[in-house]
Amino acid sequence: MLDFNTLDFKTYEWLSFDCYGTLVDWETGISTAVADALKPHGISRSPAEILALFSNAEPRAQTAQGYREYRPVLREVMALIGAELGIGFTDSELGSLAESLPDWPVFPDAADALNTLKSRYRLAIISNVDDDLFAGSASVLGVAFDAVITSQQVRAYKPDLRGFNTALERMGCSKEAWLHIGESLYHDIGPANRMGIASVWVNRPDRGGGTRQTDAVPDLEVSDLAELARIMCPA
Repeated sequence: MLDFNTLDFKTYEWLSFDCYGTLVDWETGISTAVADALKPHGISRSPAEILALFSNAEPRAQTAQGYREYRPVLREVMALIGAELGIGFTDSELGSLAESLPDWPVFPDAADALNTLKSRYRLAIISNVDDDLFAGSASVLGVAFDAVITSQQVRAYKPDLRGFNTALERMGCSKEAWLHIGESLYHDIGPANRMGIASVWVNRPDRGGGTRQTDAVPDLEVSDLAELARIMCPA
């Protein structure tokens, strides 16, 4: 992994961000919604156990029938979790994870860090989500992104590179002028490695249970977005 002193932040024009896991605390959102659906069935699982179930189910649901929008994917995720636990969820319970998404909490450092970074860079989102679901989160983040690329627009989910290639087209910059920031080695750092672009891994303490682990290597690792903003935009 490169020390941040070896990265010339002046070369970057665009910063692209994953949303869920990086800006939005999806682990709390997921574990809370699933736990609530389990309660009527008399079953309790820890957040870590729920996230392990999710990290196994989500990639399967995203690839099982070709591209589907994220609402039905999350519905299938709930069905897979139910099957794993021997539960027959009701129709409402199957839809509860998707319905909860716009209310997933934003990390407290996200908005300030984004606004600080926006003073020097153009900002983009590359997210595995439907447009309307992201709009709910964007309203809480309160930052005007210069480009937003969703899985619904490109009809593919990260780590597929279609979202990244579309981002490159819309940003209109060279790969050398682009830095991608994400929490997931599987969804974000791996694709950045394959694209040949620099990347930052936001490795928050006690996080990372919602995605598969890989051997992807970031160029910089930070503990949160506040740290990244301090490094890239020193006072």
